Amino acid sequence: MCGRFALHANPEVIALQFGLASVPRLAPRYNIAPGTEILAVRTVDGVRAAALLRWGLVPSWAKDAALGARMINARAETVAEKPAFRAAFRRRRCLVPASGFYEWQARPGGKQPWYIRPRAGALFAFAALWERWSGPDGALETCAILVTEANAALAPIHDRMPVILPPSAWSRWLECDPAADVRDLLRPCDPDQLVLHPVGRAVNDARRDEPALIEPLAGARHA
Repeated sequence: MCGRFALHANPEVIALQFGLASVPRLAPRYNIAPGTEILAVRTVDGVRAAALLRWGLVPSWAKDAALGARMINARAETVAEKPAFRAAFRRRRCLVPASGFYEWQARPGGKQPWYIRPRAGALFAFAALWERWSGPDGALETCAILVTEANAALAPIHDRMPVILPPSAWSRWLECDPAADVRDLLRPCDPDQLVLHPVGRAVNDARRDEPALIEPLAGARHA
């Protein structure tokens, strides 16, 4: 499951890391929730380009865009076969840049949110899919983030995590050759790439969006 993440890097940094000519001027976001527009990187005529896509994939055959609310994640194990995702998996793959993401750990006193960021300070690149849906108000472009089993660092907190692709895999993922098999990329990342710390429960409120949300709890251990 990936239900919230953050992206607060400077647009120039995002453009440099992902090889983009330009990036929309976006405000820093610390609590990105499903149903909102998120930044994605895809290939257009062989060139990487930034796009704003609504998080929650609406299949082209859907009768109602509301279906996207249930399609924020695609499971790596079944994405190639699921009717909602299989066409996009073959032809419409993208990357979602992230400064970090949240997962919730079940505890007797209630679920404890944790923030997970890259150890090296660079941005994560989530494997994702995008789709175009035609509705009464025109075209809508949406996306879903792929998830896989948790690695050893994250497993004590949650059993799932986003598929995080290394830079060496980006071109292959974005190439979108329908004949290519990229399922070998859909695996947990190296645990050493992650830094984890518990954060306050204010992040549970999707209306909250401030830097304090990613700050470690006072006296809490890091992982």
